[in-house]
Amino acid sequence: MSRSNNCDSTSRGAHRVLRLSATALLLSTATLPAIAADGYFQNGIGVREKALAGSGVADGTDATAISLNPAGLANVGNEMTAAVSALNYHRGYSSTGTGGVTAGGEHVSDNEWFAVPNLAINRRVSWGFADAIGFSVYGNGGINTHYADAPNANCPPGLSGLNCGGPLGLNLVQTFFSIGLAKQLAPGVSVGVAPILARQQFELHGVGLFAGLSSNPANFSDQGTVNTWGAGVKGGLELTVIPGVKFGISGTSRINMGHMAVYSGLLADQAKLDIPANMQAGFSFQVRPDLKLFTDYRHIWYSAVGAIANPSTNPVAFGLSGGPGFGARDLDVYKIGLEWQQSRVLTLRTGYSYGSPMFRSSDTDLNVLTGGAARHHLTSGLRYQMTDKLDLELAGMYAPRTNLAGAELFNSARNVEINARQFELTVGAVYRFDSEKVAPPLK
Repeated sequence: MSRSNNCDSTSRGAHRVLRLSATALLLSTATLPAIAADGYFQNGIGVREKALAGSGVADGTDATAISLNPAGLANVGNEMTAAVSALNYHRGYSSTGTGGVTAGGEHVSDNEWFAVPNLAINRRVSWGFADAIGFSVYGNGGINTHYADAPNANCPPGLSGLNCGGPLGLNLVQTFFSIGLAKQLAPGVSVGVAPILARQQFELHGVGLFAGLSSNPANFSDQGTVNTWGAGVKGGLELTVIPGVKFGISGTSRINMGHMAVYSGLLADQAKLDIPANMQAGFSFQVRPDLKLFTDYRHIWYSAVGAIANPSTNPVAFGLSGGPGFGARDLDVYKIGLEWQQSRVLTLRTGYSYGSPMFRSSDTDLNVLTGGAARHHLTSGLRYQMTDKLDLELAGMYAPRTNLAGAELFNSARNVEINARQFELTVGAVYRFDSEKVAPPLK
């Protein structure tokens, strides 16, 4: 009788995970927008990470650990986390000087509000090689700009638009589907691995005037939305160094996304827009029983992907190897977070992150399409335990205005300055399938 009940319980749990996974797949079909945080990657997935400015690689405590360090799943019980972010992203540019083709004056990109969902599930297992399995779907990052068509006195007769090609804009969306496995090798030592299936959408319009500079003018601009798929893997380690001090490190491989044929005359290497590799390492300090401090460092290898990293001034035709890109450099991000267990039911969080300069002034003009990259992020949030199974969470992020100025790409007599600022509010919930707040220590 007991055996039958266990089988029924396992079956119900499996069906519940399948239903939740289906929900996650539906969420992934939502339009994920511009997410310019650590470059164009999100600076945190889920409410806890966002409230801590993306820190916490050494201290996974909920199912979203799969997106930061899958080793942290070994500390998590049977639970689901779900959240949605309301992102206000203001980006624009101004242009002054003479000549060139860029419209003079100040211009603001449309569509300043976006919704970004994510979902993660973790289950305890006894598989020998794994103590926990997780599933997650989340937006890795993206770019979104759209400038409406407008008269432009610098355009050749009959043409309009801020770059003389009608409405101008770029849309890049990256969605990750991931399954993670975690194993505690010994007390205080856990490892994890999370294969990733990546879906990428890309569209660019409004730069057709420059098709003559392309190796393939017919596949340069205004080719609609292209979807590509790729696969990679994330792996990680959590290690207790001494009581109260933990170290964590995780890394994600470069994800090969293949070539986008219809934009092969635009992006370098015949539009091979891979997702760069990245790593994050850090420490967690139990300052006192109710207070944790996190210090993290993240590095993203943007320079390894030519379509992203090649300088826009490269004297090579668009689309070729070594052809112009956006000039992105490798990004170093320093993060700090605090988590205070204020009471039995209330946890308060705050964080700050600083990113190194991603673009040079000489690449400003082409980055009208990206909006540039934020440098500073100020975050805060809370977690409130409603019942023994349900917690509600909240996080807020503010990225102050950043500016980048430089000469127009083909005319040094005209100056272009891009600017962007962000505000984000994230709400979410943690639901535990059983009443334990965290997984019991493994023997």
